[in-house]
Amino acid sequence: MARAFVGTSGWVYPGWRQHLYFDTPVKRWLEVASRTFDALEINGSFYTQIKPETYARWRRETPDDFRFALKGHRYVTHYKRLGGCEQSIVLLRDQARGLGDKLRAVVWQLPSTFGLDLGRLEDFLRALERWAEVRHALELRHASWFVPAVAARLREARVAVCLSDAPDFPMWRAVTTDLVYVRLHGHTRKYASRYSLPHLRRWTTDIHGWLDEGREVHVYFDNDAEGHAVRNALTLRALVHGAPPPGRPSTALGMNERTLRSS
Repeated sequence: MARAFVGTSGWVYPGWRQHLYFDTPVKRWLEVASRTFDALEINGSFYTQIKPETYARWRRETPDDFRFALKGHRYVTHYKRLGGCEQSIVLLRDQARGLGDKLRAVVWQLPSTFGLDLGRLEDFLRALERWAEVRHALELRHASWFVPAVAARLREARVAVCLSDAPDFPMWRAVTTDLVYVRLHGHTRKYASRYSLPHLRRWTTDIHGWLDEGREVHVYFDNDAEGHAVRNALTLRALVHGAPPPGRPSTALGMNERTLRSS
C-alpha cells in the first residue's frame, strides 16, 4: 500500500533536548520521538550488536502504526564488503525479530571507496534471500555502481536503491522497486546543513509522484546537528500531507512533552 514514512536517522542525540526532548528522561526519548514522527531509522545497529530484548522493548514502547527502518551492520558492508556475509545477515535478522511487523526496511550503506563489484553484489543478494520477509535498500556511494546492470539485478531481487543526498558522494535516483528509500544527510554540510523550504518542496513533489505510482516511501533525515533533522522532518511530513509547514518546533513538541509527563 502506498504510504510515506518521514522521520530521522536515530533519535538519541543530547543536542536535541532543546529541539524535541526538553526535560524528558533519556529512557523516554523513543516514546517522544515515535509520537512525533511516522518512523525512525535505527542507526546504532550499524556500529554494534543490539540485544534482541532491546528491539522487543522498542516495539512495545512505540504506537501501533509506527514503523522502524534498520541500518545493516558495517561488518557486512565495510569489512566483508558484501562477500561471504550470509551468517552476519542471519544474525542481524534474528536479533531484530523483536521488532515484529514494525520493521519495514533494512538499509545497507556501502563505503564511498567501494567501487562496482558485480560478483560481491550477487553474493550479497543471495544472502539476503535468508531475510526475505523484510524489504532491503542499498546505499551506493560510488558512481561506478550507477549502471543498468546493477539496476536490473536490484530490480530482480526487489532491493531498492537508496537515494542518498550529501555533499561528498553522488546520488543515484534510480527507482528499482515499489519501495523508495531516501536518506538526507545534509545538502551542503554533511550531518549539519539545513534543508531549505524550496528544497523540501522539491522532495515533496517526488514523494507525491512515487505515491501516485503505488510505492511505499521512506525518508530519513541524517542532518542531526543543531536540530535540523527534527525541523526538516516535521516540515516535510506536513508538506507531504498538504498541511502548512509547522511554526516553532518547541511549541508543538512542548505540547507533546506535557502529554507524556502527565501519562
